[in-house]
This record gives sequence, C-alpha cells and structure tokens, in this order.
Amino acid sequence: MKGKKLKNSAKSSKFSGKSKTILITGSAGLIGSEAAKFFANQGHTVVGIDNDMRQYFFGKEASTTWNRNRLRDLLKDKYIHYNADIRDNEKLKEIFKKHKFDLIIHTAAQPSHDWAAKEPITDFSINALGTLYMLENYRLYSPEAAFIFTSTNKVYGDTPNFLPLVELKTRYELPKNHKYYKGIDETMSIDNSTHSVFGASKVAADVMVQEYGRYFKLNTGVFRGGCLTGPAHSGTKLHGFLAYLIKCIATGTKYTIYGYKGKQVRDNIHAQDLIKAFYLFYKKPTSGKAYNMGGSRNSNTSMIEAISKVEEILGKKAIVEYKKENRIGDHIWYISDITKFQKDFPKFSYDYDNDRIIEDICENGHFG
Repeated sequence: MKGKKLKNSAKSSKFSGKSKTILITGSAGLIGSEAAKFFANQGHTVVGIDNDMRQYFFGKEASTTWNRNRLRDLLKDKYIHYNADIRDNEKLKEIFKKHKFDLIIHTAAQPSHDWAAKEPITDFSINALGTLYMLENYRLYSPEAAFIFTSTNKVYGDTPNFLPLVELKTRYELPKNHKYYKGIDETMSIDNSTHSVFGASKVAADVMVQEYGRYFKLNTGVFRGGCLTGPAHSGTKLHGFLAYLIKCIATGTKYTIYGYKGKQVRDNIHAQDLIKAFYLFYKKPTSGKAYNMGGSRNSNTSMIEAISKVEEILGKKAIVEYKKENRIGDHIWYISDITKFQKDFPKFSYDYDNDRIIEDICENGHFG
C-alpha cells in the first residue's frame, strides 16, 4: 500500500561499546527480521538462521523468501545467512563453533495450533527439540550471551476461557473489578487446561529455557507473546491474525471467523515494540524468568472491531464468513499484563497502540 511511511523506532537508540555478534533464528520472519534490522542498524553483525519452513507449513503465500532477500539487500555485510534447520544439531554446532555470540534471539518455530494437529511430531521436534538443541549449543559455546525465547500465551491453554467474561456489543470483556481486568499475568496456571498440540510443544520449550537459566545459571529470558504483528508479517489463514485480516480486505479475499461471533479479543504488540523489550533485556538480563509480553490495555481489539477499523482505513468492505465452531484451545479473551516486565525494566514503553499498528500494516504490509 502507498502512503506516508511511519518512523522506524528501531533506529532510535544506540549500543555503546564495540560491535557485537547477534544470532537470530527465524531471521526472515516477522520478529526475526525486525530484530535483525534493529541490531544491524546499531553496527552489529547479525547471523541469521532461516530455512523458510513457513512455506512448508502454510503454502507459497506465507513464504518468507521475500523478507530474507530484503534483509540481504538492506543489511549487506552486516547480515550472514544460514539456510539451516534448527533440528539439525550438527549444523547448529558448526554455526556456534564458527561465531562467538553476544546475544541469541530464538524465534524459529512452528507457530500454528491448527497446523500442529496435522503433524504433531514435526511441531514438537521444531518447537521443543529444536529449542533444546539451541540451548545446549548456547551453553557449550556462547554461555556469556543472553538468550531470548519467543514463547506464547498458549502456554496457559484455555484457562482464560473460564474467566467470568461478559458479552458486549463488539467484544467479550472482563468486569473492571476482576483481578485480571488489567490483563493476565504470570500467576495464571499452565496446568489442567487444553493447550493445543502447539501450545504443549511451546510449554516444553518455555520451561526448558527457564531451566537452563536457573539450573545452569545462564541469562535466559522467556517472552510469552500475545499477537505479535507488523508489516513484515507474512500473514496466512492459519497464522497472523491482523496481517492476514488486512491482506484479505485489501485483496478482496474472504476472511473466516471461527466461533464467538467475532467478539474474541486479542492484544497486539508491534514487532518494533517487542524488539525494544528484547533490547532492554539484553542490556540487563535476568536469569530464567518468564514474562508476559503483548499489547496489554494499550493495544487490543476484537475481530469485528479490527475489521471495522481496517474497512475505514482502506475504504473497502470486508468479505466475512462466520462459523459457529471455534478452534480447539482458542482464546475468547486474552490481554497481557506486562507489569512484571515493567517492574524489572521500567524504561519500557510502547510506540504503537492498536490503531497505529493497523495503520502501519495497511500502509506498509506485504500482500504479495
């Protein structure tokens, strides 16, 4: 889409000291590519691992090849790419032996709870075993580095669905006097719930990242994301709520809503805001902590609220199909409480609210 480009806040702060080497898995994906640009813009060398598994999961429209090529063009010699699979431990060892890393950002994953049910072994081997391989190579070859893992709110399973939600005109909502009205914090249990196969594999990885921090006394951090989004997202039917919704409306493609009348609520955090959080963690890492990280009360929307906003911006009517059956383990309402992170990192603040996120994707999104 054409329009005024929004400021890239990833260029606004600088590292002090000598050049660092940053390893990013899933480097051609949404979060990986934003992190690559951020750290390369600070003068650091980024080593990226990405083998475009997203195309295998979701088809050609979800391929990240365009983003990988863009990174190479933009970052030039500041970006080194490996077309490697994180399930290939021998290849990972080669990479870790070749480079000494100061920061590792692990975003590579199978990201869809729908897709995971089709190939549970593939899902678990990528999300859980691949993460274990990453952790062990980190422990052996770059233990001084900070290790950041992008987890998910799906580790809480469907427990949020049993909150006393109230149906309003355009969304489900919690009463203002409820303890989780501000958002769900890390005290919510991950037990006795339906996670989806995807959620279970991410729980395994999430807990292992915490354990490597606590048991081996390494600087590991877990970020349990809400909906991570931005214009670099290769949105597709099974993953990438806002990006795919906007793509459908922009191209006149039918968008399907599963259950809850389209009133299910998601909090959305722009990739650049998430990278700001990663940067703060890198500068003063904690050991083995898990943080909920999403748009919080600053940035959230129901599906029908988002549709209305996108229609207004694009001047196009959405083609929407409603199905009564919801997806297994899907959240009716999820808003993150990021108080724990803000307590440890009080300098964190958002650059993007929900409207600005939607505007950015509408103007600058990839709809090819």
